[in-house]
Amino acid sequence: MSTDDLKSLVREKYGRAAIEVGAGEGAASCCGPSAASVVAGCGCADPVTADLYGAGETATLPEQALRASLGCGNPTLLAELKPGEVVLDLGSGGGIDVLLSARRVGPAGKAYGLDMTDEMLALARENQRQAGVDNVEFLRGEIEDVPLPDGAVDVVISNCVINLSGDKRRVLSEAFRVLRPGGRFAVSDVVVRGELPAALRRNMELWVGCVAGALEEAEFKRLLAEVGFENPEIEPTRIYAFEDARDFLAGSGLDADALAAAVEGRVMAAFVRATKPAAAPGA
Repeated sequence: MSTDDLKSLVREKYGRAAIEVGAGEGAASCCGPSAASVVAGCGCADPVTADLYGAGETATLPEQALRASLGCGNPTLLAELKPGEVVLDLGSGGGIDVLLSARRVGPAGKAYGLDMTDEMLALARENQRQAGVDNVEFLRGEIEDVPLPDGAVDVVISNCVINLSGDKRRVLSEAFRVLRPGGRFAVSDVVVRGELPAALRRNMELWVGCVAGALEEAEFKRLLAEVGFENPEIEPTRIYAFEDARDFLAGSGLDADALAAAVEGRVMAAFVRATKPAAAPGA
């Protein structure tokens, strides 16, 4: 499958999820055929997405923002956002992390959300309207080609989206470009340890479900360093067990039991940190 074909598949799946959430049909999911039939999140099972946000964080957010959450972590908390900072969320979906970021950076700061799916952007803007948040701007575009100038933001976050890209080096390069010198890269994503079975890597349904496209942790660190970041770190937040892996694989057309045994303990949600050098060349 080409990169363009993969983008079309991702756009179709996430667009459908946004429509279903907007219609009140249930929680969004990028892994199942119907958003109403599965638990919200980038994986097919509750262990991926349960308890990512505290009730105190989400109490003032629209219900649709919560139901459209497709993440595997809480980058707004882990990024340690400060008042006055400018934040960019790559693949912002229904906008939950953008709205939470806007609250953390306060009126002197700003939060951008970038998404390529029209339906998700419409949902996010409606969530912004309902939340009454002013220091937010949602942008249409691709995470491989960010529509912001060099050095425009202090922090880049993302929640279970980079793994969906067919050109991850380009995504990381763009993140580096739009960060100011000394800026922080702080994302939640699915990461793997060691090699996954080839049948799993080839399965596009699982790619769109955040598993098959996940980077191996050493490769993730290597790519971050190669595009210019310093001190790349990967901190596991959840490591999925056999039963979790079997749930990931359900409905994929693969031998779920056999493959689950092969991937047990290798698939994890993780927080990925890195820093743009304070005196980066060309910054």
